[in-house]
Amino acid sequence: MSDLAIPEGPEERAAALADFATYLNPQKVRVMRTAGLDIVEGERSGPWVWDVDGRRFLDCFTSAGSFNVGRRHPAVVAAAKEALDHLDHGNFLLCSAQKARLAERLAEIAPGNLSCTTFGTGGGEAIDFALKLARGSTGRPTIVSTVNGYHGHTGFALSAGGRDAFREPFEPLMPDFRFVPFGDGDALRAVVDNTTAAVILEPIQGEGGIVVPPDGYLTAAREACDAVGALLIFDEIQTGMGRTGKWFASQHEGVVPDIMTIAKSLGGSLAAISATIYTEEVREFLIPHPFIHLSTFGGSDLACAIALATLEVIEAEGLVENAAAMGVRLHAGLAELAAAHPDMIAETRGRGLMAGLKYREDSHGPRMSYQLSQRGVLAIYSGNEPSVMRVMPSLVVGPDEIDLLLTALDDSVRAVRSGDGPADAGTTRARRRPERATT
Repeated sequence: MSDLAIPEGPEERAAALADFATYLNPQKVRVMRTAGLDIVEGERSGPWVWDVDGRRFLDCFTSAGSFNVGRRHPAVVAAAKEALDHLDHGNFLLCSAQKARLAERLAEIAPGNLSCTTFGTGGGEAIDFALKLARGSTGRPTIVSTVNGYHGHTGFALSAGGRDAFREPFEPLMPDFRFVPFGDGDALRAVVDNTTAAVILEPIQGEGGIVVPPDGYLTAAREACDAVGALLIFDEIQTGMGRTGKWFASQHEGVVPDIMTIAKSLGGSLAAISATIYTEEVREFLIPHPFIHLSTFGGSDLACAIALATLEVIEAEGLVENAAAMGVRLHAGLAELAAAHPDMIAETRGRGLMAGLKYREDSHGPRMSYQLSQRGVLAIYSGNEPSVMRVMPSLVVGPDEIDLLLTALDDSVRAVRSGDGPADAGTTRARRRPERATT
């Protein structure tokens, strides 16, 4: 068998997990096994993924929202194959037609006067550049971020993260970062002053537990920044690309930042690419410093070709509108679930196809992940808030998939309440993979 072929069968799955534990991360294997998510991905198609042992799962984690157009969308795969016939990464120092065209398309869909782009390979890199750009263009040191916010694990991005557990092993980090409670406009206004380079926010906190701020919060952030000449940065890495029922979550409140970051789903599940998008006013800093931030593979010609096809799929198939419509169905079902099980579910959260289910106890998170996996659903609790399960299926889902998800959630809650646990692993409702998964 070729090393590139997907292994199939229980023995191959066990071997892959053993090798992963030996050569990569043994604790990850243990944690995933406890939650029933020791899955080795095989075939992937649309909103579905198959374990190499043949079980099918509705993917409601989607690599933290990276698969908005689904897995291996035929149009995106076709664009990737065509690009491979003509392109490679490209020389990062030269101008690129693919970069130029993708930047133009992003300017067309971005809100307000966001029209200039710098590409990277991932979300952390996009955040790093956004924060560097804020400090460089304002000449100020201070960055204001939020408690339980998440912006990545690289240098500046980690410094902006609002969870001590991620930060403390690597301190001292970048200086002059301040943290305020998310959603509290008064707390934000109290710390933003004439030393503030930028305020950085997720319009909806993802890793923080799908936290939707109160109406007017983004407006308050905009006003606080404008009052002292600071910049406003929106991290739309999880919330963007149609996830919440609009292209970008900030559009629900009609607030335009000075800098916006996107990544994850921009690559159509096939390429690593991110973008930091900003105004012409902010770009002025780069005119005398055109090579101050470089990325060898950021916005590669191949990745840009794939991203262009991804944007076309989102528009042509109405996936932004579908996220809004399916979100209504999903949130209605989650509200019924919470009403039926108030002893276990504290609240439901979210917007569009970015939903969160908050349990009464942290321990319910892994137990629910386990039960859902037995019913053919892949879902896991939030990184910064283990009592909240993220529910973020691909935007290609329809009513049947939403109903399957809601049924699985109801059955799983009942199983957890009755005390069922890993001993039940032999009884699975996950369907077997067909002879060949269609794409």
